[in-house]
Amino acid sequence: MLKILKYSFYDLIRSRWSYVYFLFYLILGFVLLFLNNDVSKAVITLMNVIIVLIPLIGTIFGVMYYYNSREFTELLLAQPINRTSIFMGQYLGVAGSLTMSLVLGLGIPFLLYGLLRSDAIFDFSLLLVTGSFLTFIFVGLSFVIAISNENKIKGFGYAVLLWLFLAVVYDGLFLMSLIVFEEYPLDTFSLVATMLNPIDLSRILILLKLDISALLGYTGAIFKKFFGTDIGFLVSMAILVCWTGLPLLVLGYKAKRKDF
Repeated sequence: MLKILKYSFYDLIRSRWSYVYFLFYLILGFVLLFLNNDVSKAVITLMNVIIVLIPLIGTIFGVMYYYNSREFTELLLAQPINRTSIFMGQYLGVAGSLTMSLVLGLGIPFLLYGLLRSDAIFDFSLLLVTGSFLTFIFVGLSFVIAISNENKIKGFGYAVLLWLFLAVVYDGLFLMSLIVFEEYPLDTFSLVATMLNPIDLSRILILLKLDISALLGYTGAIFKKFFGTDIGFLVSMAILVCWTGLPLLVLGYKAKRKDF
C-alpha cells in the first residue's frame, strides 16, 4: 500500500492541477491579508470560502483520479496485491496531496504575515484541521461513488449532486424543518442534524472558536452550550473521524466484491 500511496502522491504532485490548487490558496491568502490587514478577519473570510470549496474540489479530484487511473488499477489488480491496499493507497495519495496543497498554500502567507505572533494561531489551526478532514471525507465519498458506477458521466453527476446536497440543499431542509416544528423542542434535533453533515459541523466548530456564535441566534446558543465545551469539541472531532472512516469501510467492502 505504501508503494501505491507514494506513486499516487508523486503523480498528483507533478500534476498541473495540484499547482493550480496550491497557487489558488497561496494567492487567496496574500490577497485576504492585504485587504483585511487582520489575521482574525482573514480567517473568517477564509472559512466562508474553503468550507464550500474544499468539499467540491475533493469530490471532483477523487472522481477524476479514479476514472483516469482505471487502466493502471486493473493492471495492479492482475498482480498478487490486496485489493484494499490498492484503493486505500490511491485514496491516501489523492487526499494527502490535496491536503498538502491546502496547508502550504494557506500556511505560507499567514506565516509570513506573523501568524506565530498572533492570537489567531489556534483559530487558523482549527481552520486547517477541519479543512483537512473535509478533504479526506469527500475524497473518500467520491471514491465510493466512482467505484459504484462504471459510467463516468453518472459518477461525476452523483458526486456533484452529493456535494450540492450537503453544501446547499441540506441547510435549506434543516431551516425549513426548524420553522415547521418551531413549537416543539428542537435542541437535540439541531445537534443531531448538524452532526449528520460534515460541512455544517465544521462550520459550527469554526464559528464557535471565533466566538461569533451570536450570529446564529437561538441555535447558536444551543451549539455553544454543547460544541463550545471541551467534551463537545472532542465529540465533534470524533464524529469527523467517523465521517472519514465510514467511506473507507464502504470502499473496502465494494473493492473486495466488485468484478473488474
